[in-house]
Order: sequence, then C-alpha cells, then structure tokens
Amino acid sequence: MVRRAAVAVLAAGAVVAGFGGTATAAPAPVDVQLLAITDFHGYLRPYDDAANGQVKLPDGTVLKVGGAAYNAAHLKKLREGKQNSITFSAGDNFSGWPFEVDAFQDEPTVEVLNALGVQFSAAGNHELDVSSEFLKDHMERGRCFGKVDVDSCFTDSTGRRFKGAKFPFLSANIVDARTSRPILKPYNVEWVRGSGGRRVPVGFINLTAVETPTGSTSYQPGLKALPLVETAAKYAAELRRKGVKAIVANVHEGGQADGAGFNGCNKPSGPVIDFARAATPDIDAIVTGHWHAGFNCSIPDPAGNPRPVIEGLNHGRLISELGLKIDPRTREVLREHTTAVNHPVTRDIAPDPAVAKTVDYWRVRGDKRAAEPLAKQTGDLARTPNAHGESTLGDLAADVQLWTAQQNRKGRADLALISTKPLKGSTALARDLPFAKGTSPGDADGTITFGEAWSAYGYGNPILTVTVTGEQIHQALEQQWQGGRFGPLAVSRNVRYRYDATHPEGDRVDPKDVIINGRPLDTSRDYRLATLAYTLIGADGYSAFTGFRQAYRNQPADHEAFVAYLKAHPPVGPAPLDRVNG
Repeated sequence: MVRRAAVAVLAAGAVVAGFGGTATAAPAPVDVQLLAITDFHGYLRPYDDAANGQVKLPDGTVLKVGGAAYNAAHLKKLREGKQNSITFSAGDNFSGWPFEVDAFQDEPTVEVLNALGVQFSAAGNHELDVSSEFLKDHMERGRCFGKVDVDSCFTDSTGRRFKGAKFPFLSANIVDARTSRPILKPYNVEWVRGSGGRRVPVGFINLTAVETPTGSTSYQPGLKALPLVETAAKYAAELRRKGVKAIVANVHEGGQADGAGFNGCNKPSGPVIDFARAATPDIDAIVTGHWHAGFNCSIPDPAGNPRPVIEGLNHGRLISELGLKIDPRTREVLREHTTAVNHPVTRDIAPDPAVAKTVDYWRVRGDKRAAEPLAKQTGDLARTPNAHGESTLGDLAADVQLWTAQQNRKGRADLALISTKPLKGSTALARDLPFAKGTSPGDADGTITFGEAWSAYGYGNPILTVTVTGEQIHQALEQQWQGGRFGPLAVSRNVRYRYDATHPEGDRVDPKDVIINGRPLDTSRDYRLATLAYTLIGADGYSAFTGFRQAYRNQPADHEAFVAYLKAHPPVGPAPLDRVNG
C-alpha cells in the first residue's frame, strides 16, 4: 500500500521540508508493547502434566511452565523499560475447571487477572457460560447474588468482598438475537505517548467465536453472532474515521499451525487463519485464542502486506508479545518493523510473592470447601457399566437432569438422558462416589463431600430442555453403536428399553420396546428431553438431536444441579440396574 511505504520512508529518518522551506527531522516512531494471554481458564496453580504445565521446544526440550505467580513475574520482567505497554486477554479467562476457582464463581480468577494488570479482554465463549447478564453484572461490576460469601461475593485474599474486574470485557460481534444490538462494547482505544509527550491512539476490535450462541456448550439462544470479517471491517472503518489508524484485532477464534513449535507457522489453518487472510488491511495485527494452540504466523492481508497472527496456548503457559512502531504524525503502524514472539512462562525465576499469596489463599479455601460434608449415600455410585452399559452413577446423573428440569414449568421434561461413555469428546461423569471412606479430607463411610460431588459429575454445562421427535430419541438410542463401538446413554428412572445386539447397527432398538412413563415411544410425536448442551450439539458423537427446538436453559448448571439434588434427596443410593435390557 502507498501509505505504508510512505510511513516507512519517514521511519527511516528522512529529512523533509516543512512549511516555509525549513528542514524538519521526522519524529521518532512510537514504540508500543502488547502483552497478551489467552484461555487462562482459572489455572492459578502451576501444573506439571503435558496439557497444563509443559511446553515443548522445537529441539524436543520440555519446559515446565505456567502458574499465575510466574505469569505475574514474567509480565513484570517483560514490561521493564517499556514506556508504552498494554496487557490484555483474548478471552476464556474463567469458567475454568480447577475446583478452587470453579466452586467460587470464578471470582479468584478475576482477582488474579486484576493483579496481573489486564486492561481489557475479548469475551470468549466461556465468558458467556452463565449469561451475558452474569458477565456484566457480576464478573465486571461485582453485583452479588444469593448469600454473600456462600453463593457469591466471596471474601478475597485481601479480606475484602469481591468487587468485580477492574477491566472491561468486549465483543463486537455478539449481539442480542432480538434487537441485534451488541451486548458489550465492540472496541476500546488505548493511548500511548511518543517523544515530546505526543499521544497516539491504538484501537482494539474484540471478536468472539461465531459458534458461541448455539454451537458451543455456552448455549445462549438469546444471543446471535455476526460474521467476523464484516464486523471487523465495520469497526475498523469507524475507528479510522475517529482518527485511530493503529488497529489490532483481538479475536477469540481458533487456529493451528502444527509441528513448528509455539513460535513457528507450519501449514496454518482454522477459522482465525481464514479471518486473517480476508480481514481488512486496516487491521495491523491479530491476537487470537480458543483452540488452545501455540503459533506465531505472518500472513499477508488482502493488500499483500505482512501481518502477525499469534496465539499463546492455554492455561497460562505462554505470553504473546507484539512490538509495534507507530509514526506519530500519521498514526499508522510501520508494518515492516512489527515483531511478534511467544514467551514460555518458565519457572526458573522467582514467582511474584503477592500473586503467590493470592493463589495459596484460594487453594486453602478451596480445600476447606471441598472437605465440607454434603450428603449421605447408602451404597456405591460408580461409572462401571454392566453388560448393557448401565451404571449406577450414570442412572443417577440422568435422574439429576430430569429433576432439575422439573423444577421450573418451562423446563419440564418427559425424559432425560446422558452420555456415559461417549463415542467422541468427554463425559460429564468424571469420578466414582464409593460408599467407603476415601482419602479426601472430610470423607467418611457413607459421606459425600462437596468436593467429591463437584468432581463426580459435570463440567460447567447447562442442562437444556428441548423439543425432539420420538424418532430422534429412537435414532439416538441406535447411535449408541457406531463402527463396532458402544457408547451407552443412561436414561432417567421413568424410561425402560431393550435392544437386540444380534441385529445390525442402526436396527437394534424397536420403538415399541422403549417405554416412557409407562407408554411405548411414539416416533411421530414430540417429546421434551432434558440433557446437556454438550450432547445436543453433537459434541460427544450423537447427531440424532440436530435440529432440536424450543430450547429452555435450566438453572442451575450441571455442578450446582448435582449439589442441589443431593441436598434435596437425603440419603442417595444406587438404583437397580434395570432400565436397559438386551
């Protein structure tokens, strides 16, 4: 582009004629450091396993990385000597899986992100796991619900009540499905200073994965996603009209570049790579997340100019750093001088003591809450299946989903089911609940602790009640057998069915042998089904429910629903394994 070439000449220190013929030296470019994290997911503690606490260098060397206190130390070191440093996140900061954050409404994660100096964040799909109102009112503004320090607004490591994030969450393309109005601000502008104190704006357009509203486990049918490329172009043009010429896209959308290490770019692919190739040339750099990948690419924009596209893995293992040089007169980024690198968050430096104290506070408090006795049980609740794929924990989980749905008239369901050994993806059944005392603190024979219940069932997924046809239920039961594999579905206590394994796949369940509330399954009528969003969108391998209708999102989500069920049904015990027969 002509304007890029022109600013490059200025950056080289050319002397130009000013008004009246006076020679004037071009001002020095403004140096700007961008520091980004992504997909933190509340991983405050350092972990040692490959998925959460390691990175591999191209030569095969494995480094132990991660932990919030080490993130803080590395960020502080990277900022040293930088006049203009901006720290932000590409989304999925919370709705994480560590117990010490999950059981406290992800408030510990927000406390740590505040301490890390995060200035803004794109809304990832998991920021919307509960609702847009929860994100705005509770996570941002600190509004309480339920009982303070029991249900929300927990006392933090400083002894004060949770007050919310000190930074905003933004999304340009997630809008209200009814009004098409953005639910969050689409962009933000940060101001930096050059020599002589001249201020220059840098704009950030924040974007969220397009499948977030109804194609992800967040499942928010009241929301709609606008396309990334068109939305980015709209707001880039708006920013330029306002005089903002340096523009960064902060995109929570996936990509990968396998086999070249976290600072390489080998055969890049994925939605964010497609976005990078098509997005307006007015965008100077792209920071991304969502796929938990690590790569560092330079992909030409539609005008042929190089543009960095970088993602920094997940769970605090990498920090992405971009260096921009901006001409203070034109406010344009000098593209040819842009740098990008992913830094591993190694543990060979001293951890930040203040953040380490915060992490330890929530670890101790998490351990205390996990040890709280929650319910009594009369026998083992286990995932081990019998010959027909039925298990005591699977049956209990299906009953939990039906009961949860029945608590509200809009959610009432005819039946419930849950995948117990999915054909792909993961199952919400993660841990057995044995009757005998285990090694967990607070446990005893016949006692289920809060931590045991939380770990046994759920991954922060909503229980939906949806309308499906009887034939869809029939096909789901048939899809338990695929390619010689068996992925059993547990059904609620009001359902019985039999199958014939001697028949070919796809013809093993006769609808007349499926009994719901005492009546044979009618393939021509509609039923209300309660199950997890994960199953309904086909994430665990059953496509039969594609096109489900009239979705109602029950409250609470899976973890909390299980806790509520156990409290409401003392004691709980294993049901007879008589719901499925072959």
